[in-house]
Amino acid sequence: MNFGWFSTGRDEAAIKLLKIVLDAIKKGKIKGDISYLFSNREKGEDKESDKFLDFVDSVGIKIITLSSKRFMPKLKEKGKTNSFFKKKWRILYDREIDKRINQYHVEYIILAGYMLIVGDELCKKYKMINLHPAMPGGPKGSWQEVIWQLIEQKATSSGVMMHLVTPKLDAGPVITYCSYSIMDENLKPLWEEANSILEKEGIDGIKKRGENLPLFMAIRERGLKREFPLIVSTIEILSKNKISFENGVLVDENGNRIKNGYDLSDKIEI
Repeated sequence: MNFGWFSTGRDEAAIKLLKIVLDAIKKGKIKGDISYLFSNREKGEDKESDKFLDFVDSVGIKIITLSSKRFMPKLKEKGKTNSFFKKKWRILYDREIDKRINQYHVEYIILAGYMLIVGDELCKKYKMINLHPAMPGGPKGSWQEVIWQLIEQKATSSGVMMHLVTPKLDAGPVITYCSYSIMDENLKPLWEEANSILEKEGIDGIKKRGENLPLFMAIRERGLKREFPLIVSTIEILSKNKISFENGVLVDENGNRIKNGYDLSDKIEI
């Protein structure tokens, strides 16, 4: 099974994840290959993305780039204050991406640290998979917003999921997920501190302390430990056809429908 790989390549984690996936392919754990890497940054734009692109080149993966920074800059600038131009820029940019990738026949495209929102046309044409740091049916938004909502709701558990990208943000069909506790003895003192802030200052008081709040950091750490393993495990079971999409419905290898995603909680190695 062939995969496409979208990444901005903005940090060392982008290289680390790709290395882990390539290692799983080499060992035969993943029955497939990466046909190409697409990045919205070109060489010379950023030191970190340059390192990433150099690594991709060193392992022999086809590199396709299209700078989102340099693409129609005047229209993009208008889009900062006008939603019509913002949408127009996104459509035109994605169409240029499509021209570059449509010659490669891949089953799925993995969004791995791709820092742009994919437009309607592209996600309807290709089966694109994204990671979201929450349980199916859980909080939406950025990982920071997810954690703030978990604290405000005094949630007892959270999770990480992989889902199909659809025009509606973070609302595509769930493919896989894993769950973990965020309310146990180890976190009890941190919850007591956070609840005290909530009672006195509300959620604004929590947000004011930002990512330095001990409970915030602890929840984030538990999620991060599971993100890479979930991505690799998801690619693995897709490559082995243990799960697949038939007419937009997720099914197992026997054709049985899987509702709310495939639970990998017991299979994720931290």
